[in-house]
Parts: sequence; structure tokens; C-alpha cells
Amino acid sequence: MRLVKVESRSDLKTFLHLPWSLYQDDRQWVPPLLHEQRLLFSPKNPYFDHAVCRCWIAFRDGRPVGRISAQIDRLHLDRYHDATGFFGMLEAEDNSETFEAILAVAEDWNRAGGMQRIRGPFNLSINQECGLLVDGFETQPAMMMGHARPYYAKRVGQCGYAKEKDLLAYAIDTGVEPSKAMNLILKRTQKRIETRTVRKKNFQHDLDMIFDIFNDAWSDNWGFIPFTRNEITHMANDLKLLINERLARIAYVDGQPAAFIVLLPNLNEAIADLNGRLLPLGWLKLLWRLKVRRLRTGRILLMGVRKAFQGTTLGAALAYRVIGDTRQAVLDLGMKELELSWILEDNIGIQSIIEDCGGREYKRYRIFSKQL
Repeated sequence: MRLVKVESRSDLKTFLHLPWSLYQDDRQWVPPLLHEQRLLFSPKNPYFDHAVCRCWIAFRDGRPVGRISAQIDRLHLDRYHDATGFFGMLEAEDNSETFEAILAVAEDWNRAGGMQRIRGPFNLSINQECGLLVDGFETQPAMMMGHARPYYAKRVGQCGYAKEKDLLAYAIDTGVEPSKAMNLILKRTQKRIETRTVRKKNFQHDLDMIFDIFNDAWSDNWGFIPFTRNEITHMANDLKLLINERLARIAYVDGQPAAFIVLLPNLNEAIADLNGRLLPLGWLKLLWRLKVRRLRTGRILLMGVRKAFQGTTLGAALAYRVIGDTRQAVLDLGMKELELSWILEDNIGIQSIIEDCGGREYKRYRIFSKQL
């Protein structure tokens, strides 16, 4: 077993291509777009304004068989003061030695940086793809959600890691009618709540409003790290082409912005057979599938209700309203199923709301941690 730190473009190429050898016979794995994966590690990624990261590849008999990243995030440390570092980008063959080696190098690097605990996987932060799939292997992941082999969780546990938190993904059948309880709450509060679609001509302004609500709504949640100004701008540039104005809404209470929802076509459905490449013809297929054929699935990527309304009837109504007001657009676009993810396992309030909207838990992702 030999561990190599990723330093060159060639190393990064090997690092990014490794999953192809591990998932070649897994029909549910969706090859990620390699261009997007490279951008994740670009110095221009605003994540690196407040974090540092190192990556390694494990080789056995000259063949790459595992990979891992390790991260230290200054924003997390400033907020929690808990000396916790992170690992991510975890992929490996079903071999205990391989898992032990790659996790050990991430632990050593975090320990050398003064960390006393390690948590993961995060690719690369809690505001990106995170968690290790532990239930729901029989279906493809939605966009910006992970996939894994069933043995991953067992191997991580054998290396001294324990569950810290589970993250849930819900599937929502768009044909399910709203519940009686949902309709009653909406009727009682309809005079106080108004919603509107996001406007692309004022996209940055509306996105600023959305993330102002998000950073307030999620601020007490486990592991929360606020989006920075640069991260919001970066995300705006990434999402503008994907966003349909009818699928992103802002809700107002007595004229003040109070909740939002951002729903996107499930990009994974469109790229599943592109083998990670947009050239030479992949981008034409992608464009046709997004704009002409359209997709049958979507993902509720972001959603939030201001803290002042959480735990109240009005707060529930806001959540029902932003979901409900996108429903007709979803049906018009031919979407049959949505994923709402991720939801903390102990957030019972939002789970009840999702179930009232026809949702059912269908995937579960786990965050592991270990004392160093």
C-alpha cells in the first residue's frame, strides 16, 4: 500500500477518475461531471477563502484503490471552537487496510493542524455534498447528493468512527393531493402570506434575499455554517442557467420576506449516461434533455423559514405554501417525483410537514466522527 499526496494535475486526474473503477458494475451510480469536479478543487472556489484542504490517493500494486480529502474550515472553528476537522471525497475498494490507510492520513493531517476530532464525509463542506449513504442503495442519487457501496459504512466503523448524525432524503410524489390538515392551516393564514417567483432580471438581489433567510433559518441547526458573500455569488453563477423562475419562490408575511424554496431539475437524471463528459456531444444531449425533453424528477435544493416563525402555525403554513405554490409548475413541467434533501434526523417538525405533502423517507446519509 502506497499513499500519494495530490500535488500535480496528473495526480488530480487520477484522484477524480478513481470512482469509475469502483462503480463500473453499479447501475445506480451516476458519473459526476468531471469539469464540475475539477472546479471543486480550483483555487477560485470560494470555499478556500476560509478553508484548507489536502487530498491523497492509495495505490496497491501500482493501481489506485482509494482516495480521501482532509479539510480544516476556519468558519467552523470560529463558530464552534471545537477543534474539529473534516474528511471527504471518500472512495475505496472493499479492503480494511485501504480504509485504515486513507482515514489515518486524514486523521494525521488534521491532528497536525491542531484538531482534536474529525468528522465526515463532507465534499467539501456541509453546504455541499455530505454524508455517507447507509440506506437507499437501490435508486440513483439526486443531483449534489452522494452514492456509496454498502460496505463503506462498515469499513468506516471498523476504523473507530461512530455515527454522529443522520441526514434524510425524502421522495415526494407530485401527484399526491395536499392533506386536509395542510389545507386547513393554509386557509387560516392565507391573508397574511403572499408568495412570488424569483425574477432572473433581479437574480442576484433575489438570491441575496434567499440566503439572508437561509442563514437565519438554519442558524441553530447542527453543524450550520453560513454561506459567505463570495459563495452566494459563486452559486448564483452556477445555478442561473438551471433555475426555472416558477420553481423558486419567496414568501412574505405582512410584506416581509419570511420563507423560500429553490427547486431544480434533477441534473443527475440528465447526465447519467454521459460518463462524466460534456465533450464532444454531451453538452448537446444535456441541453436537449433540460430544455426540450424535460426531466421527470427534481430536487428541492434549498428551503427555509425564518426562525421567528419556526414552531408556529404560521411557520408551518409558510413551508406548506412555498411547497404548494411550486406544485402546479412542477406538474406543468412533467415532473413526477421530487427529492427534498437533506433533513436532519431529529428535525421532527419539518419531517411532519414533508409527510403531509406526500413525502416518504427513501435515503439516509450518515455523518461519522472520531476523537483524535
